[in-house]
Formats: sequence, C-alpha cells, structure tokens
Amino acid sequence: MRWRKALVCAAQRLVSRPFSSTASYTVNSIILRSLKDHYLEVSKMTPPPLDFHISQKISPPSPYQVVKGALDTGGPVLRRVFGDEVVNVSVMRMVDIIPGGSADDYGNDNINQLFVHVDIAKPGQQDSLHLLCGMYPDALGIHSVSLRPKAESGGFLAVPSKYHGPVFEDVDEKIRDALHSYIEERGINESLFPFLQAWLYVKDHRNLLRWFKTVGTFVNDSHQGTLQA
Repeated sequence: MRWRKALVCAAQRLVSRPFSSTASYTVNSIILRSLKDHYLEVSKMTPPPLDFHISQKISPPSPYQVVKGALDTGGPVLRRVFGDEVVNVSVMRMVDIIPGGSADDYGNDNINQLFVHVDIAKPGQQDSLHLLCGMYPDALGIHSVSLRPKAESGGFLAVPSKYHGPVFEDVDEKIRDALHSYIEERGINESLFPFLQAWLYVKDHRNLLRWFKTVGTFVNDSHQGTLQA
C-alpha cells in the first residue's frame, strides 16, 4: 500500500471502527484510546526522505528555497528571487480539490497530478501575476493566467478582483508558448515535481498526527498529553 493511501486508510478506520458496548468504558475513553492507537500507528510510518536542513535527500532545484514555516501554513512552499521579482510557488493535489474523493482515488495516476500556483511579484506593482498550472512527473501545463492584488500570504486560491483573462486554451498559440517559456525561465517546470510531491506527503503525515492529538484534547482536556509520542 502506498504511503499516502495508508494515511487515508488509517483515518478511515478510526471513523468506521465500532464502539465497544463494554459498560466499563465511557464514550470519551473509547474515543481517546482509539485516537491514541491510530496516532501511534501513523507515527510509525516513514514519510519520504525529505530533509530541509541537512542532507536534502529530496530538495527543490536551486535557487528555490523552502519558505520558513510553510509546513504549518496554507501559504507558498517555495520562493526564489529572479532579477527584481519574487516568485512564490504553492501546491496541492488535483484529487484534493475534487469533491467526493476517497482513499481509492489515491492511485498512482492521481498522486502524480499536482496543482501548482505561481505568484510573480515586482516592486512598485500593486498586482502580481498568478499562473495556475497542472504539474506531472514529466510535464507542466498552464491552466490560467491572471493579475491579482498582492497578498502577504501568497494564498493559493486568491479570488481575482478584476477580469481574470480568457480561457487559456483559447489564447493564441504563440502567446501560450511564450508564457510557457516565461515560467520556464523562472524555473517553473517538472523538475520541481519530486520535491513538491514529497512535501505533500510529509505535510499530510504531520496534519494527520496533529488531528489525532487536537481531537483527543478537545474530547477530554483532562487527558492532555495522552497522545504524546
């Protein structure tokens, strides 16, 4: 079973696990015990070898750098300077934004499809250039291009306040090719894929562990520390 699918299945087993009818257990204690069991199960899983500080077994191509604190936020993952521009890159899986997804959706094809949001900002400009791209292990395609107000967070799916441009497929082929060359020049291509995919795995792992702990604390705050590893 793939690492990502194992995480999803662990969470689903927690939800589907039937409560014991043993009178000696309260509902709270059953929930807390189940949360702890699944927390320990997930904590033993080994994420991809993503090391941001030392060996960098899977690292972003230079000169991109990991945005500090990005694992704990919904903002950009990677950043670089290109001339006087600041380029931010955010990422999520295509399957994660399709309603009704399940563990079975995390097959090899789906986990190899990423949405990459590129934000290019210039000094003195009120707007930044936003490009939404589909990224695969061996290719990258642009879905849309728009100008949007700069935001400190560089949020992934900021809503445009102005006309956000034509359907990209309807744009003249020469312009499409030129825009692909434009982002390629800034290092936006499939070479980012291995790092971004591993990044999502590690973030999923951290988020699921945090979820087990915070739900347990909410159910019974007198058990704080129960789910500590």
